[in-house]
Amino acid sequence: MINSPSVDCLIEQLGTDGQPLSRYALCVVVAKRARQIIEATSGTSTSSTEVIKELAIASQEIAAGKIKCVKD
Repeated sequence: MINSPSVDCLIEQLGTDGQPLSRYALCVVVAKRARQIIEATSGTSTSSTEVIKELAIASQEIAAGKIKCVKD
């Protein structure tokens, strides 16, 4: 379970013009970024603990403002 950063913080960070993003959209953005991280490190072995690690990295990148959500 990811405790830091909080879900509310991530939702506010990805929101635009004072409108927070939905929790579903947050899940999609975090999962997509985590898959990108996993693909970038595809040469190494993966285990269930590493997947959690990638989700934490993706969440921290969103909290730091490195990842933005763009609607199509």
